[in-house]
Amino acid sequence: MIAHYKWIYKAVAIVLLTYALLAGLTVKLPYELPVIYESIRNLFYHVGMWFTMLFVFLISFIYSLRHLKGFNPDHDRVAAQAAQIGLVFGMLGIFTGMFWANATWGAPWVRDPKLNGAAMSLLVYFAYIVLRSSIADEEKKARISAVYNIFAFILAIIFIGVLPRISGDSLHPGQAGSPLTVAGLDPSLRAIFYPAVLGWILLAVWILEIKVRMSRLHNTLTERDYD
Repeated sequence: MIAHYKWIYKAVAIVLLTYALLAGLTVKLPYELPVIYESIRNLFYHVGMWFTMLFVFLISFIYSLRHLKGFNPDHDRVAAQAAQIGLVFGMLGIFTGMFWANATWGAPWVRDPKLNGAAMSLLVYFAYIVLRSSIADEEKKARISAVYNIFAFILAIIFIGVLPRISGDSLHPGQAGSPLTVAGLDPSLRAIFYPAVLGWILLAVWILEIKVRMSRLHNTLTERDYD
């Protein structure tokens, strides 16, 4: 019975992302914002991927804390896999954002504190992956990686959420003074945006579940080989 319920969120993810893809490309825009125009449709994909990245990084952060509390190897496994998935969604967010920036600002990358902060956040997590691969001892790797991962999440929040607001000169939509904020969206766009965000998050959870199961299986097979 439990296995059947596990498929519910997966089916919901497929439905929501299919809806977001089709509705996002076909919805009649209720207004035209200067500079942004039709490129606002990327809101349903680019922003959803960034929200998902932060959500999965939060899962990784929580499981790193749990690992330091009880030193459960499975908690470290979830933290590591969640960080990898967060990086994938972060890279997708970067690439979709570059298309949006090119259409809006005439270049795929401009000097903007939010863009630079996003890039710095990804570099911090790439360093996390490198750190894990550089330590052979599994217990030592898990402990050191957990500590680093906690600081990595805090830095990501600072780079993406705090510093751009302090600088006050970001061109990025959603910042202070921008013509586009989530709260200011027309209801017809919010009806697509929120399902899209939820769909991306559920997809990430689905991938995380698969990755964790694969990691457990690999660990089991490795232990059998040593026996």
